[in-house]
Amino acid sequence: MFELLGLTETELKTHMEEMGEKGFRASQILSWIYEKGAKSWDEMTDLSKAFRQKLAEYFQLFSLKLVKTEDSIDGETTKFLWQLSDGKLVESVLIRAPGRRTVCVSSQVGCPARCAFCASGKKGLIRNLSPAEIVEQVVHIDRFLKEKEERVCHVVFMGMGEPFENYDAVIKTIYLLNSPKGLNISQRRMTVSTVGLVEQIHRFAEEDLKVNLVLSLHAPNQRIRQKIIPYARKYAIEDLLKAMLLFAQKTKRDITYEYTLLADINDQQEHAEELANLVKGHPCTVNLIPYNPIEGLLLKRPASESIETFRDILMEAGINTTWRYTKGKDIAAACGQLALKE
Repeated sequence: MFELLGLTETELKTHMEEMGEKGFRASQILSWIYEKGAKSWDEMTDLSKAFRQKLAEYFQLFSLKLVKTEDSIDGETTKFLWQLSDGKLVESVLIRAPGRRTVCVSSQVGCPARCAFCASGKKGLIRNLSPAEIVEQVVHIDRFLKEKEERVCHVVFMGMGEPFENYDAVIKTIYLLNSPKGLNISQRRMTVSTVGLVEQIHRFAEEDLKVNLVLSLHAPNQRIRQKIIPYARKYAIEDLLKAMLLFAQKTKRDITYEYTLLADINDQQEHAEELANLVKGHPCTVNLIPYNPIEGLLLKRPASESIETFRDILMEAGINTTWRYTKGKDIAAACGQLALKE
């Protein structure tokens, strides 16, 4: 049985022809799913009953089951917990901002990176998600928003998993979400975040996409990075930054370095000065993220004064810097927390 949401229009046309149907049926089916919001084959009323029955035997339409949602007190964040067809759990997060509705999607069940500050990797990698399972997260949340006359306009691959360890599925998902026959989300409004796989960054630069790339840097030097990110033992920080610069030059896209601030580990003034020297001259933004506490981890969030001092040092050095307000603390919105709790 084929996962319908993981098929391009061309692939679906091929399946239609193999089933003895006209190719235009593919466009009809995609319209029912993405434009009209059909939740079952029976709702596709301009298709014959016999054809709908054949489709149900040939394709899996949806596979995610909503287990629960949690809304933050401020109303800016909603977390969705999904059960997959094999019983595994993944999360997505809807983030609301003025004029923007962003979905943060998962690309894997668990995560192989095992970063010290992240809940997603506490049990390691369990399995990759298929393109259909990633797309379906966005489709369901888009329908959730349609009831409020809103739409998903941005997608970030920053949920559970390391996207570049599920590279082919993520690339196909980008094309599916961007398709005019799909949700028609601009590539420029999609962002992939990686903990830093040099080979895949180079490969991504050759894809001829307009997608943004974010590196989870989180340290001003190799010594600290190796302590909090096990992948750093394979990839030197200098090689990662060279790869990111090559990506920026090749694609003409600005790059972002995410930096989670951990009290007494990477948040001191000398760390800020070292980071400023490390990325000076890069066409980048440094996005500071105060640590979102996770139950069972001894890491701490820095005081606001420390964060402000860190940011000021970067800005005085001419580094474009943002400070991400931590959304959804009351619903454990950081990656993997809800699935781990369940």
